[in-house]
Amino acid sequence: MKTSLLLPTVFCLATASLWADDKSLGLPGKLIYENAFVSPPDAKWRAAKGQWESLDGALRGTEKPDDKHAAVTRIPIKLKDFIIEFECKLEGGKQCALSINDAKEHVARIIVTPTSVTVKRDDHDHDGPDKAVIFATLPAEFKSGTWHKVRMEMVGDTLLGQVDDLSASGTSALFSTEKASIGLVVAGKSVDFRNLKIWEATKNPDFKAPPVAPKSKGIPKKAP
Repeated sequence: MKTSLLLPTVFCLATASLWADDKSLGLPGKLIYENAFVSPPDAKWRAAKGQWESLDGALRGTEKPDDKHAAVTRIPIKLKDFIIEFECKLEGGKQCALSINDAKEHVARIIVTPTSVTVKRDDHDHDGPDKAVIFATLPAEFKSGTWHKVRMEMVGDTLLGQVDDLSASGTSALFSTEKASIGLVVAGKSVDFRNLKIWEATKNPDFKAPPVAPKSKGIPKKAP
């Protein structure tokens, strides 16, 4: 692995407004995938772990204790520079995540819990020298049964993760490589998802990198 992948630059913040022009890293282009999840997901989605079902106009993921692993469903899709947006609702789930993979390993994710939002670059080799890097773990209060908007933008070597009015960004050479799939991850009872959209993206010339936030919390255990 190239050394450049081990040295991401970190920018973090909690924003007051999500969709202001200078807060968006990417400008949306062609819509390349859309699924409201009002019916069972198409056959391209592959449920690796857990139970996934169409329920009340949404896709519900539930961890199965016997799996000893978070519930995961993925769709193979080649992405370079992109914007992903969807809504999530915690229904007893301890945690949900949007996970981005390349052809070999994990790349990045946004993690939502009832009390926090984490934006991170993943460990890309697990047993090698590479380490995960948390760009921010931001305090939040997400009540069960309420919908929240999640948005990930990845353009060039920069990642911007947003949940409602919270966001964080960071850079890594790893983000410039081609991505191969996206995944929805659920730990615990249940989490609902709806209105997933993916666009091609170009760099927003007005984007302003957020200021560095105070030191983030420790890195969670190995990601599913």
